[in-house]
Amino acid sequence: MFKEYILDNNLTVVYECMNHLKSVSFGVWIGVGSRNETRQKNGISHFIEHMLFKGTKTRTARDIAYAIDKIGGEINAFTAKDCTCFYTKTLDSDLETAVEILSDMILNPLFNPVHIETEKKVVLEEISMYEDDPEEYVHDLLTEEMWSDGPLGYPVLGTAESLNSITRDDLFEHMSHFYIPDNCVIAVVGNFEENRLLEIIDKYFGGWKSIGYCRLPETRPDIRANFVYRKKDIEQTHICLGFRGLPMSDERIYALMVLNNIIGGGMSSRLFQKLREERGLVYSVYSYPTMFRDCGMFTIYAAANPEMAEEVVRIIGLELKNLIENGITENELIISKNQFKGNYILGLDSTSGRMNAYGKSKIITGVVNSPEKVLESIENVS
Repeated sequence: MFKEYILDNNLTVVYECMNHLKSVSFGVWIGVGSRNETRQKNGISHFIEHMLFKGTKTRTARDIAYAIDKIGGEINAFTAKDCTCFYTKTLDSDLETAVEILSDMILNPLFNPVHIETEKKVVLEEISMYEDDPEEYVHDLLTEEMWSDGPLGYPVLGTAESLNSITRDDLFEHMSHFYIPDNCVIAVVGNFEENRLLEIIDKYFGGWKSIGYCRLPETRPDIRANFVYRKKDIEQTHICLGFRGLPMSDERIYALMVLNNIIGGGMSSRLFQKLREERGLVYSVYSYPTMFRDCGMFTIYAAANPEMAEEVVRIIGLELKNLIENGITENELIISKNQFKGNYILGLDSTSGRMNAYGKSKIITGVVNSPEKVLESIENVS
Protein backbone atom coordinates (compact mmCIF):
# COMPACT_ATOMS: atom_id res chain seq x y z
CA MET A 1 0.00 0.00 0.00
CA PHE A 2 1.39 3.39 -0.96
CA LYS A 3 1.79 6.26 1.48
CA GLU A 4 2.08 10.03 1.11
CA TYR A 5 4.28 12.51 2.97
CA ILE A 6 4.75 16.26 2.60
CA LEU A 7 8.08 17.89 3.42
CA ASP A 8 8.27 21.25 5.21
CA ASN A 9 8.84 22.97 1.85
CA ASN A 10 5.54 21.52 0.57
CA LEU A 11 7.18 18.87 -1.61
CA THR A 12 4.92 15.80 -1.88
CA VAL A 13 6.35 12.29 -1.68
CA VAL A 14 4.35 9.21 -2.72
CA TYR A 15 6.04 5.92 -1.89
CA GLU A 16 5.46 2.20 -1.59
CA CYS A 17 7.85 -0.26 0.04
CA MET A 18 8.25 -3.68 -1.59
CA ASN A 19 10.66 -5.50 0.69
CA HIS A 20 10.89 -8.65 -1.40
CA LEU A 21 12.78 -6.75 -4.13
CA LYS A 22 16.36 -5.56 -4.40
CA SER A 23 15.78 -2.44 -6.47
CA VAL A 24 14.20 1.01 -6.18
CA SER A 25 12.58 3.23 -8.81
CA PHE A 26 12.80 6.91 -7.92
CA GLY A 27 11.04 9.60 -9.96
CA VAL A 28 10.91 13.39 -9.71
CA TRP A 29 7.76 14.67 -11.42
CA ILE A 30 7.43 18.35 -12.35
CA GLY A 31 4.04 19.80 -13.32
CA VAL A 32 5.23 21.46 -16.51
CA GLY A 33 5.13 20.54 -20.17
CA SER A 34 4.48 22.02 -23.57
CA ARG A 35 0.99 23.19 -22.57
CA ASN A 36 2.66 25.63 -20.14
CA GLU A 37 4.63 27.34 -22.90
CA THR A 38 4.19 30.22 -25.30
CA ARG A 39 4.32 29.72 -29.04
CA GLN A 40 7.54 31.76 -29.16
CA LYS A 41 9.33 29.54 -26.61
CA ASN A 42 7.63 26.26 -27.51
CA GLY A 43 9.88 23.33 -26.67
CA ILE A 44 11.61 24.94 -23.70
CA SER A 45 10.33 22.35 -21.18
CA HIS A 46 11.75 19.51 -23.26
CA PHE A 47 14.98 21.41 -23.85
CA ILE A 48 15.45 21.92 -20.11
CA GLU A 49 14.98 18.17 -19.65
CA HIS A 50 17.89 17.65 -22.04
CA MET A 51 20.07 20.36 -20.51
CA LEU A 52 19.78 19.05 -16.94
CA PHE A 53 21.85 16.05 -18.08
CA LYS A 54 24.59 18.31 -19.43
CA GLY A 55 26.21 19.22 -16.16
CA THR A 56 25.81 20.91 -12.78
CA LYS A 57 28.00 23.27 -10.80
CA THR A 58 30.05 20.29 -9.61
CA ARG A 59 29.47 17.59 -12.26
CA THR A 60 29.99 17.30 -15.99
CA ALA A 61 27.64 15.34 -18.22
CA ARG A 62 30.23 12.56 -18.27
CA ASP A 63 30.34 12.58 -14.45
CA ILE A 64 26.57 12.07 -14.29
CA ALA A 65 26.65 9.19 -16.74
CA TYR A 66 29.67 7.58 -15.07
CA ALA A 67 28.18 7.85 -11.57
CA ILE A 68 25.06 5.94 -12.63
CA ASP A 69 26.91 3.37 -14.73
CA LYS A 70 29.31 2.77 -11.85
CA ILE A 71 26.48 1.47 -9.67
CA GLY A 72 24.78 -0.46 -12.48
CA GLY A 73 21.76 1.81 -12.46
CA GLU A 74 19.55 3.52 -15.02
CA ILE A 75 18.74 7.20 -15.40
CA ASN A 76 16.46 8.89 -17.91
CA ALA A 77 13.75 11.50 -18.35
CA PHE A 78 10.81 12.44 -20.55
CA THR A 79 8.67 15.47 -21.24
CA ALA A 80 4.96 15.35 -22.04
CA LYS A 81 2.35 18.01 -22.65
CA ASP A 82 1.55 18.42 -18.94
CA CYS A 83 4.50 17.02 -16.97
CA THR A 84 8.22 16.27 -16.98
CA CYS A 85 9.78 13.31 -15.17
CA PHE A 86 13.37 12.49 -14.21
CA TYR A 87 13.86 8.98 -12.91
CA THR A 88 16.36 6.35 -11.84
CA LYS A 89 16.26 2.65 -11.16
CA THR A 90 19.04 1.27 -8.98
CA LEU A 91 19.85 -1.40 -6.46
CA ASP A 92 18.32 -0.59 -3.08
CA SER A 93 21.82 -0.13 -1.61
CA ASP A 94 22.49 2.71 -4.08
CA LEU A 95 19.29 4.68 -3.48
CA GLU A 96 21.01 7.63 -1.79
CA THR A 97 23.49 7.95 -4.64
CA ALA A 98 20.65 8.14 -7.16
CA VAL A 99 18.73 10.71 -5.10
CA GLU A 100 21.81 12.88 -4.68
CA ILE A 101 22.54 12.83 -8.42
CA LEU A 102 18.96 13.73 -9.38
CA SER A 103 18.82 16.53 -6.81
CA ASP A 104 22.11 17.95 -8.10
CA MET A 105 20.85 17.91 -11.69
CA ILE A 106 17.54 19.59 -10.84
CA LEU A 107 18.68 22.09 -8.20
CA ASN A 108 22.12 23.05 -9.55
CA PRO A 109 22.01 23.20 -13.36
CA LEU A 110 24.92 24.91 -15.08
CA PHE A 111 23.42 25.68 -18.49
CA ASN A 112 26.79 26.18 -20.09
CA PRO A 113 26.30 28.40 -23.19
CA VAL A 114 28.48 26.10 -25.31
CA HIS A 115 26.44 23.07 -24.25
CA ILE A 116 23.21 24.92 -25.00
CA GLU A 117 24.19 25.48 -28.61
CA THR A 118 25.41 21.91 -29.00
CA GLU A 119 22.24 20.46 -27.50
CA LYS A 120 20.07 22.58 -29.77
CA LYS A 121 21.61 20.69 -32.69
CA VAL A 122 20.74 17.40 -30.99
CA VAL A 123 17.09 18.41 -30.49
CA LEU A 124 16.86 19.72 -34.06
CA GLU A 125 17.90 16.24 -35.20
CA GLU A 126 15.26 14.78 -32.89
CA ILE A 127 12.63 17.04 -34.48
CA SER A 128 13.76 15.96 -37.96
CA MET A 129 13.60 12.32 -36.92
CA TYR A 130 9.98 12.69 -35.82
CA GLU A 131 9.04 14.59 -38.97
CA ASP A 132 10.59 11.80 -41.06
CA ASP A 133 8.48 9.19 -39.25
CA PRO A 134 5.00 9.40 -40.82
CA GLU A 135 3.30 7.57 -37.95
CA GLU A 136 4.71 10.02 -35.41
CA TYR A 137 4.12 13.00 -37.66
CA VAL A 138 0.44 12.28 -38.32
CA HIS A 139 -0.24 12.06 -34.57
CA ASP A 140 1.42 15.44 -34.00
CA LEU A 141 -0.54 16.88 -36.90
CA LEU A 142 -3.81 15.62 -35.40
CA THR A 143 -3.00 17.05 -31.97
CA GLU A 144 -2.02 20.39 -33.43
CA GLU A 145 -5.25 20.60 -35.40
CA MET A 146 -7.55 19.42 -32.60
CA TRP A 147 -6.11 21.82 -30.02
CA SER A 148 -5.37 24.61 -32.45
CA ASP A 149 -6.67 27.30 -30.12
CA GLY A 150 -4.30 26.54 -27.24
CA PRO A 151 -0.88 25.23 -26.19
CA LEU A 152 -2.07 21.62 -25.99
CA GLY A 153 -1.61 21.71 -29.75
CA TYR A 154 2.05 22.71 -29.50
CA PRO A 155 4.57 19.94 -30.23
CA VAL A 156 6.49 18.82 -27.15
CA LEU A 157 9.82 19.18 -28.97
CA GLY A 158 9.00 22.64 -30.25
CA THR A 159 9.93 23.84 -33.73
CA ALA A 160 13.28 24.80 -35.24
CA GLU A 161 12.30 28.46 -35.00
CA SER A 162 11.13 28.38 -31.39
CA LEU A 163 14.05 26.23 -30.25
CA ASN A 164 16.63 28.57 -31.76
CA SER A 165 15.04 31.54 -29.98
CA ILE A 166 15.56 30.05 -26.50
CA THR A 167 18.32 31.70 -24.44
CA ARG A 168 20.16 30.75 -21.28
CA ASP A 169 18.15 33.35 -19.35
CA ASP A 170 14.94 31.79 -20.69
CA LEU A 171 15.94 28.44 -19.21
CA PHE A 172 16.55 29.87 -15.74
CA GLU A 173 13.35 31.91 -15.88
CA HIS A 174 11.23 28.93 -16.93
CA MET A 175 12.69 26.82 -14.14
CA SER A 176 12.04 29.54 -11.57
CA HIS A 177 8.35 29.48 -12.47
CA PHE A 178 7.80 25.73 -12.54
CA TYR A 179 10.67 23.84 -10.90
CA ILE A 180 9.53 24.49 -7.36
CA PRO A 181 8.48 22.17 -4.49
CA ASP A 182 4.80 23.14 -4.75
CA ASN A 183 4.77 21.94 -8.36
CA CYS A 184 6.67 18.70 -7.79
CA VAL A 185 5.93 15.14 -6.74
CA ILE A 186 8.54 12.53 -5.84
CA ALA A 187 7.37 8.94 -6.40
CA VAL A 188 9.36 6.00 -5.02
CA VAL A 189 8.69 2.27 -5.25
CA GLY A 190 10.97 -0.58 -4.20
CA ASN A 191 12.94 -1.91 -1.27
CA PHE A 192 13.79 0.69 1.36
CA GLU A 193 13.28 1.50 5.01
CA GLU A 194 10.57 4.14 5.30
CA ASN A 195 12.23 6.51 7.76
CA ARG A 196 15.55 6.26 5.96
CA LEU A 197 13.90 7.07 2.61
CA LEU A 198 12.29 10.22 3.99
CA GLU A 199 15.55 11.25 5.64
CA ILE A 200 17.39 10.94 2.32
CA ILE A 201 14.75 12.91 0.41
CA ASP A 202 14.71 15.64 3.05
CA LYS A 203 18.52 15.76 3.03
CA TYR A 204 18.75 16.44 -0.70
CA PHE A 205 15.43 18.11 -1.51
CA GLY A 206 14.38 19.64 1.83
CA GLY A 207 16.37 22.82 1.23
CA TRP A 208 14.68 23.43 -2.12
CA LYS A 209 12.81 26.73 -1.92
CA SER A 210 10.29 28.39 -4.20
CA ILE A 211 11.61 31.57 -5.78
CA GLY A 212 8.50 32.31 -7.80
CA TYR A 213 5.56 30.64 -9.45
CA CYS A 214 3.71 31.98 -12.43
CA ARG A 215 1.80 29.22 -14.17
CA LEU A 216 0.53 30.31 -17.56
CA PRO A 217 -3.28 30.46 -17.62
CA GLU A 218 -4.77 27.12 -18.62
CA THR A 219 -8.09 27.29 -20.38
CA ARG A 220 -10.01 24.22 -21.43
CA PRO A 221 -9.39 24.15 -25.18
CA ASP A 222 -12.14 23.60 -27.70
CA ILE A 223 -11.78 20.84 -30.24
CA ARG A 224 -12.17 22.07 -33.79
CA ALA A 225 -13.74 19.79 -36.39
CA ASN A 226 -11.60 19.80 -39.50
CA PHE A 227 -9.74 17.74 -42.09
CA VAL A 228 -6.02 18.21 -42.73
CA TYR A 229 -3.79 16.55 -45.30
CA ARG A 230 -0.04 16.61 -45.84
CA LYS A 231 1.54 15.02 -48.91
CA LYS A 232 4.79 13.08 -48.46
CA ASP A 233 6.72 10.87 -50.86
CA ILE A 234 6.07 7.60 -49.01
CA GLU A 235 4.38 4.29 -49.76
CA GLN A 236 1.42 4.43 -47.35
CA THR A 237 -1.29 6.85 -46.31
CA HIS A 238 -1.27 7.36 -42.55
CA ILE A 239 -4.64 8.23 -41.05
CA CYS A 240 -5.55 9.67 -37.64
CA LEU A 241 -9.10 10.35 -36.48
CA GLY A 242 -9.52 12.36 -33.31
CA PHE A 243 -12.51 12.78 -30.99
CA ARG A 244 -13.22 14.54 -27.72
CA GLY A 245 -12.14 12.42 -24.74
CA LEU A 246 -12.17 12.66 -20.95
CA PRO A 247 -9.90 14.29 -18.34
CA MET A 248 -7.84 11.99 -16.14
CA SER A 249 -9.89 12.84 -13.07
CA ASP A 250 -13.18 11.69 -14.66
CA GLU A 251 -14.45 8.39 -13.24
CA ARG A 252 -15.70 7.47 -16.71
CA ILE A 253 -12.13 6.89 -17.89
CA TYR A 254 -12.41 3.24 -16.86
CA ALA A 255 -15.42 2.76 -19.12
CA LEU A 256 -13.56 4.60 -21.88
CA MET A 257 -10.55 2.29 -21.52
CA VAL A 258 -12.79 -0.78 -21.68
CA LEU A 259 -14.51 0.65 -24.76
CA ASN A 260 -11.12 1.42 -26.33
CA ASN A 261 -10.09 -2.24 -26.07
CA ILE A 262 -13.22 -3.19 -27.98
CA ILE A 263 -12.75 -0.55 -30.68
CA GLY A 264 -9.04 -0.84 -31.40
CA GLY A 265 -7.06 -1.69 -28.28
CA GLY A 266 -5.83 -5.14 -29.23
CA MET A 267 -5.80 -7.99 -31.71
CA SER A 268 -9.35 -9.03 -30.81
CA SER A 269 -10.70 -5.49 -31.28
CA ARG A 270 -13.32 -4.73 -33.89
CA LEU A 271 -11.11 -2.54 -36.07
CA PHE A 272 -8.19 -5.00 -36.06
CA GLN A 273 -10.45 -7.90 -36.91
CA LYS A 274 -12.37 -6.06 -39.62
CA LEU A 275 -9.58 -4.10 -41.32
CA ARG A 276 -6.67 -6.52 -40.99
CA GLU A 277 -7.94 -10.04 -40.39
CA GLU A 278 -11.08 -9.97 -42.57
CA ARG A 279 -10.23 -7.43 -45.27
CA GLY A 280 -6.43 -7.34 -45.25
CA LEU A 281 -6.46 -3.59 -45.84
CA VAL A 282 -3.95 -2.57 -43.16
CA TYR A 283 -0.97 -3.87 -41.24
CA SER A 284 -1.35 -1.42 -38.35
CA VAL A 285 -4.57 -0.15 -36.81
CA TYR A 286 -5.22 0.86 -33.22
CA SER A 287 -7.01 3.31 -30.95
CA TYR A 288 -6.18 4.93 -27.61
CA PRO A 289 -7.37 7.65 -25.24
CA THR A 290 -5.15 10.54 -24.10
CA MET A 291 -6.09 12.16 -20.79
CA PHE A 292 -4.99 15.51 -19.42
CA ARG A 293 -5.84 17.41 -16.26
CA ASP A 294 -8.95 19.10 -17.65
CA CYS A 295 -9.71 17.47 -20.98
CA GLY A 296 -8.85 14.56 -23.23
CA MET A 297 -8.96 13.10 -26.72
CA PHE A 298 -9.57 9.73 -28.35
CA THR A 299 -7.51 8.69 -31.36
CA ILE A 300 -7.88 6.05 -34.05
CA TYR A 301 -4.87 5.36 -36.28
CA ALA A 302 -4.46 3.25 -39.41
CA ALA A 303 -1.95 3.00 -42.26
CA ALA A 304 -2.95 1.71 -45.69
CA ASN A 305 -2.16 1.69 -49.38
CA PRO A 306 -3.17 5.14 -50.75
CA GLU A 307 -5.71 3.49 -53.06
CA MET A 308 -7.47 1.90 -50.08
CA ALA A 309 -7.28 4.82 -47.62
CA GLU A 310 -10.78 6.05 -48.39
CA GLU A 311 -12.19 2.55 -47.91
CA VAL A 312 -10.39 2.22 -44.56
CA VAL A 313 -11.92 5.48 -43.33
CA ARG A 314 -15.34 4.36 -44.56
CA ILE A 315 -15.11 1.07 -42.64
CA ILE A 316 -13.96 2.84 -39.48
CA GLY A 317 -16.99 5.11 -39.78
CA LEU A 318 -19.31 2.13 -40.22
CA GLU A 319 -17.84 0.36 -37.19
CA LEU A 320 -18.32 3.47 -35.04
CA LYS A 321 -21.88 3.87 -36.34
CA ASN A 322 -22.61 0.24 -35.48
CA LEU A 323 -21.17 0.73 -32.01
CA ILE A 324 -23.36 3.76 -31.37
CA GLU A 325 -26.53 2.12 -32.67
CA ASN A 326 -26.12 -1.41 -31.31
CA GLY A 327 -23.67 -1.14 -28.40
CA ILE A 328 -21.38 -4.00 -27.37
CA THR A 329 -21.96 -7.62 -26.51
CA GLU A 330 -21.65 -9.13 -23.05
CA ASN A 331 -18.77 -11.29 -24.27
CA GLU A 332 -16.89 -8.24 -25.57
CA LEU A 333 -17.38 -6.53 -22.21
CA ILE A 334 -15.99 -9.50 -20.28
CA ILE A 335 -12.98 -9.93 -22.58
CA SER A 336 -12.16 -6.21 -22.54
CA LYS A 337 -12.38 -5.92 -18.75
CA ASN A 338 -10.13 -8.95 -18.31
CA GLN A 339 -7.70 -7.49 -20.83
CA PHE A 340 -7.69 -4.16 -18.97
CA LYS A 341 -7.21 -5.79 -15.57
CA GLY A 342 -4.51 -8.11 -16.84
CA ASN A 343 -2.49 -5.34 -18.47
CA TYR A 344 -2.83 -3.17 -15.37
CA ILE A 345 -1.73 -5.91 -12.97
CA LEU A 346 1.21 -6.91 -15.16
CA GLY A 347 2.29 -3.27 -15.23
CA LEU A 348 2.35 -3.22 -11.44
CA ASP A 349 4.81 -6.10 -11.36
CA SER A 350 7.65 -3.63 -11.97
CA THR A 351 8.75 -0.87 -9.62
CA SER A 352 9.00 1.44 -12.64
CA GLY A 353 5.39 0.76 -13.59
CA ARG A 354 4.11 1.54 -10.12
CA MET A 355 6.30 4.61 -9.78
CA ASN A 356 5.01 5.97 -13.07
CA ALA A 357 1.38 5.29 -12.17
CA TYR A 358 1.64 6.97 -8.77
CA GLY A 359 3.71 9.93 -9.92
CA LYS A 360 1.68 10.76 -13.01
CA SER A 361 -1.65 10.50 -11.23
CA LYS A 362 -0.52 12.69 -8.33
CA ILE A 363 1.11 15.44 -10.39
CA ILE A 364 -1.81 15.69 -12.84
CA THR A 365 -4.91 15.04 -10.71
CA GLY A 366 -3.61 15.61 -7.18
CA VAL A 367 -4.75 12.15 -6.05
CA VAL A 368 -3.52 8.56 -6.28
CA ASN A 369 -5.90 5.63 -6.50
CA SER A 370 -4.79 2.36 -4.95
CA PRO A 371 -4.52 -0.70 -7.24
CA GLU A 372 -7.49 -2.16 -5.37
CA LYS A 373 -9.55 0.93 -6.19
CA VAL A 374 -8.55 0.83 -9.84
CA LEU A 375 -9.42 -2.86 -10.19
CA GLU A 376 -12.76 -2.26 -8.47
CA SER A 377 -13.52 0.60 -10.89
CA ILE A 378 -12.71 -1.63 -13.87
CA GLU A 379 -14.91 -4.42 -12.54
CA ASN A 380 -17.81 -1.97 -12.08
CA VAL A 381 -17.86 -1.02 -15.75
CA SER A 382 -21.10 -2.24 -17.30
